[in-house]
Amino acid sequence: MSFGALAVSIGQLPPITTGMAVVFAVTIMAFALFASELVPVDVTALLVMVALMVLEPWTQVSIEEGVSGFSNSATITVLAMFILSAGISRTGAVQRLGKWMAGVARDDERRQLLSVIGVAGLPSGLLNNTPIVAMLIPAVSDLAREGGTSPSKLLLPLSYASMVGGMLTLIGTSTNLVASDVSARLLDHPFSMFEFTGLGALVFLTGALYLLLVGHRLIPERIATGEGLLAEFEMSEYLTEVALDEGSPLVGRTVAAVNEEIGPTVVQVIRDGAGRIEPFAAERLEAGDALIVRGGVEELRAFTTMDGLTIATTDVDERDFAAGERQRFVELVVPTGSSLVGVRLAESPFGEGVNPLSLRRGAELLHRRLGDVALDRGDTVLVQATAERIERLATDPNVIVARELEGTDYRTEKMPVAIGIVLSVVGLAAFGVLDILVAALAGVVAMVLGGVLDPDELYDAVEWDVILLLAGLIPLGIAFSQTGAAGLIGALVAESAQYLPPLGVLWVFYVITALTTAVVSNAGSVVLMIPVGVATAVQIGTNPFAFVLAVTFAASADFMTPIGYQTNLLVYGPGGYRFTDYFRVGAPLQILLSVVTVLGISVFWGL
Repeated sequence: MSFGALAVSIGQLPPITTGMAVVFAVTIMAFALFASELVPVDVTALLVMVALMVLEPWTQVSIEEGVSGFSNSATITVLAMFILSAGISRTGAVQRLGKWMAGVARDDERRQLLSVIGVAGLPSGLLNNTPIVAMLIPAVSDLAREGGTSPSKLLLPLSYASMVGGMLTLIGTSTNLVASDVSARLLDHPFSMFEFTGLGALVFLTGALYLLLVGHRLIPERIATGEGLLAEFEMSEYLTEVALDEGSPLVGRTVAAVNEEIGPTVVQVIRDGAGRIEPFAAERLEAGDALIVRGGVEELRAFTTMDGLTIATTDVDERDFAAGERQRFVELVVPTGSSLVGVRLAESPFGEGVNPLSLRRGAELLHRRLGDVALDRGDTVLVQATAERIERLATDPNVIVARELEGTDYRTEKMPVAIGIVLSVVGLAAFGVLDILVAALAGVVAMVLGGVLDPDELYDAVEWDVILLLAGLIPLGIAFSQTGAAGLIGALVAESAQYLPPLGVLWVFYVITALTTAVVSNAGSVVLMIPVGVATAVQIGTNPFAFVLAVTFAASADFMTPIGYQTNLLVYGPGGYRFTDYFRVGAPLQILLSVVTVLGISVFWGL
C-alpha cells in the first residue's frame, strides 16, 4: 500500500470518515477489554476480528482479510519458534546454563546479577524469550536462596534482560516477526535476520549496565533472604500442630467432616511419624494422630480450646510439616494462557497429592479461605506435594515449578541435535537460503524426526493465546491502513513537527508506542502503531523505516508494568513484587532506552 496520498501539509488534517469512526470504535472497545481483562486477551482479539468482518462496509476488511492472520507468515513463524524453543528446553540445555550460572556466581550478588543477565539475555536473541524466562525462574530462585540473596533482586533483572536480549535478532521475540511482516506489507522491507543486531547490541549493553550499576539498587527485597518457603509466605501464625488425645470428639471423624465443622482446615495428618497429605478427605482420625491445621489467629485459638486436644507447637517449621523425605514445599506459578486461570483452588486444579497452603498475588499473601480463590495469571501458589507429583507438575504447561528439580527426565543426548537445528534455522534464514518461515517449519520437522520432540508434544509447546492474539489483531492493522485511520493519527502526531525536529517526533512516537504496549500487549501495539508510524513519517518527510524500527523496539520495552509483557508477569509472584516496583525500576530504564534507541536509529539508518 502507498502512503503518498496521505502527504498533506502540516496543519491540514484529512477528514474523518464513517469508516475511520467505526475502526476507532472497535479499537476503543479492544483497549477497554484489554485493560479491564473482563475476558481473556485472545478472546478479545477474536472479538475484534469478528467485528471487523461484520462491519466490512465501513472497516473495508473482507472475510479473506479478516482471517488472514491465521495464515500470516508471522503467526506461523511465531508458532514454529515456540516449538523450537520447546525442543531446546526438552534437552535441558537452558537448565544446564542455569547450573553453570550458579557455579560462576556463587554467593556474590554482583556476579549473580551479571550471570543472570548473560544467561537470560544472550539466548533470548535466538529463542523466544518467554520460554527462556519460564525455564530459568527455578534456577534463578535457587541461585538466590543458596547464595543468600533475595530472589526479588534477581528475578526482575531476569525478565528485563530477556526483553532487551530479544532485540538482538529477528527471531528473538514474536514482536520482531510481526513487525517484519507489517513492514513488508507497507514498505516492501521485511527485516533480515540481523537487520538491527547492531542497535540491539547497543540496547542490550545499555540495559545490562543500568541493571548492574543502578537498577539493582532500586529493587526492594520483597522476599527476605535465608528463610524457608513457610517463612517467606508468612505461614507461621496460620499453622498450629495439635495431638488428638484418647477422648477427643474428633477421633473417628473423617478429615472432610472435621474441616466442614471446626473452622480451621486440616492440611496434614501425621500418624506413626509419617505425614499424609491430600487426598485424605475420607481418612478417619485416630487417637495419637498429630494434625497440622491452618487458619486465622481467632480460629486457631478457638479450635485449640476444644477438649481432647493437646497443642504440640504453634511454631511449625518446614521440618515438622514435611514429616517425610518424599514430601516437599514448592511454588507453582500460573503463566499467561494457563487453563487454570479462573479455576477455584477448591476444585483441586493441581491434582491429587498436592496441598495448597498459601497464595501470593504480587505482594499480597492470601492464607484464609483459599478454596474460594480463583486463580489468575501471575499467581504463585505455595503447595506441599510428594516428590513424584512435583516432577509431574514440572512437565505440565499450565504451571511453572519455581524450583530446580533433580533427576528430571531431560533428553540430554539430543542436546547437540536440538542446538544444531536452531543454529541451522538461523543460518539458512540469515544467508537467504530459505525464508525464515520455511526454515522455522523445517526446523520443527527436524525436531520430530531427530527425536528431540514427540509429535504429541508439539501442541503443548505452542502458546495458543499468543497465536490467537496475533491472528485476531492483524486484521485491525489492515483496517487502520485501508480506512485512512492510520493516516489521520499520523497527521495528528505530525503536528508535533511544528515544534520538534524529526528526531524529537521519532522520540514522541517511541513513547506513545511504549504506553500503548502497556495496554494492548507488544504484538498488538506493533500491529496498530506501525501503520501510524509510516503515515507520520510520510507527513513530515522523514524515513518511514526509522519509525518502523522505533515501534518495534518500543513494543518490546514495557518495563513499567507487570502486565504489558509476559516475562514481567511470570516473575511477579515469585519475586513478591508490588505493581509500583516495576515503575520504580523500569521508568528510568524506559527513558534511558528511549533516548539510546532513537539516537541509534538516526545514526544507523538516518532520518
